[in-house]
Amino acid sequence: MNIRRWSFGFLAATLLVPGLAACKSDAAEPAAGTGASPSAPAVPADPKEALLASTKEMAKGDFTFTLAGAEMTGGGLVHKPSNSAQVTVKFGDASQDMSIEMDLVYIDSESWVKMDLGGAMVAALPGAAKNKGKYQHLDKTKVEGIADLQLDPESLDPVDSDALVKGVTDVQKTAEGAYAGKIDISAAATESLALDEEVVTALGAQAKALPFTAKLDPQGRLTELVISVPAAGETAAHEVKISYTGYGTGTGAKKPPADKVVEAPAETYEMFK
Repeated sequence: MNIRRWSFGFLAATLLVPGLAACKSDAAEPAAGTGASPSAPAVPADPKEALLASTKEMAKGDFTFTLAGAEMTGGGLVHKPSNSAQVTVKFGDASQDMSIEMDLVYIDSESWVKMDLGGAMVAALPGAAKNKGKYQHLDKTKVEGIADLQLDPESLDPVDSDALVKGVTDVQKTAEGAYAGKIDISAAATESLALDEEVVTALGAQAKALPFTAKLDPQGRLTELVISVPAAGETAAHEVKISYTGYGTGTGAKKPPADKVVEAPAETYEMFK
């Protein structure tokens, strides 16, 4: 069974087991608000510098995001003050070999995942429908033993837009808070979960100069990044769209209802190995 990297990979990296836990000691750090602050730094006049600075706020770990690509949609929240996060993701549809809908909740040292698998190849996954509609409580000792369920503790952004904007090669300011230009996504293919590594490889040299647009709020924080991806391999031309909102205004993820929780079976961990 060939499951594309950013189906399970997206869920995997958002577990945040090492990420938020490693930063818990900083929870008292003031979060950024949505309004302008007298001490807020000015947005850099240079367009590229403005984009590079636009992702710094994410290090404070208090925002919501959405993501859409060729065959995937997702979104969620990261809330460092409560050491929690939640991510939902949908990949494919039931008419394909495999479709996946997942909802992952992380609170402090605990995490839960709800999965709904569909498509013709579900029959090859023992127990795939066994816990449909239930949140599976994940054993952190078993999660730690699976490389794909680890996250770089230096980053609190599941989409890693910081890695993406570093690939900007040409950019102009087109309006207040609006930018456009070319971006090289080849280096970020293995870092950003917004990208399908197989598609980036299929693009070849084209991956080094894709059109993009970006929007920043009045405080210079990234609110939208859209990358136009041409057809490559078996994937049609599409846009990768990432949006951020709610800087400094989050309330944290909620623990799943007890009557909807079961312990994750061995099959769940096997799916990620």
